[in-house]
Amino acid sequence: MDACFAEPRLAAIYDALDPDRTDLDAYLGMAREFGARRVLDIGCGTGVFALLLAGRGFEVVGVDPARASVDVARGKPGGERVRWCDGDATTLPPLRVDLATMTANVAQGIVDPASWQGTLRAAHAALRPGGRLVFETRDPAGRAWERWTRADSETVTEVPGVGAVRSWVELTAVRGPLVTFRWTYEFASDGAVLTSDSTLRFRERDEVEGELAATGFVLDEVRDAPDRPGREFVFVARRP
Repeated sequence: MDACFAEPRLAAIYDALDPDRTDLDAYLGMAREFGARRVLDIGCGTGVFALLLAGRGFEVVGVDPARASVDVARGKPGGERVRWCDGDATTLPPLRVDLATMTANVAQGIVDPASWQGTLRAAHAALRPGGRLVFETRDPAGRAWERWTRADSETVTEVPGVGAVRSWVELTAVRGPLVTFRWTYEFASDGAVLTSDSTLRFRERDEVEGELAATGFVLDEVRDAPDRPGREFVFVARRP
């Protein structure tokens, strides 16, 4: 599990280091477009999207294997409105939701093929007939990892109650569809340096379409991502 989600000190500053979540606007729009009332947020992390939904009257279940991140989510204002679950989608109790989502890097962060298939099956089981699964994944043709360098990413963020935190990302390995990178965090307050290694799987569009079909989904459409036009696929699949 990536340290930035599981390490309490990093989970506590995660939102401050990534404050622009306008990428979630499209997901909120789709929840309304599809007339959803009950939403399952797979890989909810620190709860930004789950709480956004709950604040607008949706019934929300958020699940994530990183306990430290879920603890942050639970402690936020409005956290009592969401049903939080520790674990991955395969550990959920029986549900019946209208929409299941995997925002940001959640889908790509499930790199093991068996775990990915298990997640798709769990989402299918949780959806009512006619319910939809929506998630995004970067188009491998864009080779996004080539821009993951310290020179392009280094920033210093003033985090309330914590102080200045310097952070940057560096690519460490590319092995076929698997791309590994390391985030480094330097805390000015005490000189601590923490790192978090992550691996993402860059799946081709036809690969994902085949996996969805094999799990019993019907692919309604593949949309463009408003925040990364031309660089990302947004899959909209339906449980028949």
